[in-house]
Amino acid sequence: MAPSNSSPPALWNKKLHIYLGLYLLVFLWLFAGSGLLLNHSGWRFAEFWDKRKQATTTRAFEPGGAADDLGRASHILQQLGITGEIEWTQTSPKKDRFEFRVTRPGQMIEVSADLAKKQATLRETRVNGWGIVRMLHTFSGVQGTAIRPERDWLLTKLWSLSMDAVAVGLVFLVLSSVVMTWQRREKRLGSALALILGVLVGGFFVFGLRWL
Repeated sequence: MAPSNSSPPALWNKKLHIYLGLYLLVFLWLFAGSGLLLNHSGWRFAEFWDKRKQATTTRAFEPGGAADDLGRASHILQQLGITGEIEWTQTSPKKDRFEFRVTRPGQMIEVSADLAKKQATLRETRVNGWGIVRMLHTFSGVQGTAIRPERDWLLTKLWSLSMDAVAVGLVFLVLSSVVMTWQRREKRLGSALALILGVLVGGFFVFGLRWL
């Protein structure tokens, strides 16, 4: 093989572009596939909500002395052996009933805890693999109307960090593609046309729709 005449920065740019693209491959496939499912919710082969499985159980627990709702919910979940992201909490006016929901991809559990009787009613909903894929596309651990923006489940924090890494990685892939294209003069015209077309289409949806 003939030695490359590219400069060290150009070689590093190419290597990082390739290796980063391979690392992000599964993430990109996941988001592309889940995006298609969200955009075409009528596809029958990917139905999940009508095929969900629901169950209701009652479990005993010991109320803790936590000062806030998050601590109280975490204490109950620990006793019940349940892990996940606590979405919301609600305490009844009489302070004798405490409700909250805990979620993880593919599973949602609504907990209604009777503090006086020390019993918790669990209403569990499970969805199939298609539902898990769809949930991963939008799963951040923070609801749009949440008062508490922090994430309390370790796996949610790791997933959020992974999504940040994917976003940064995509920015680098795009910039490294521009650099590699600029280094090949014979490809500049076609690459410039593709870039301009993408900017125009993306700009239309970002800025143009407000004037229509």
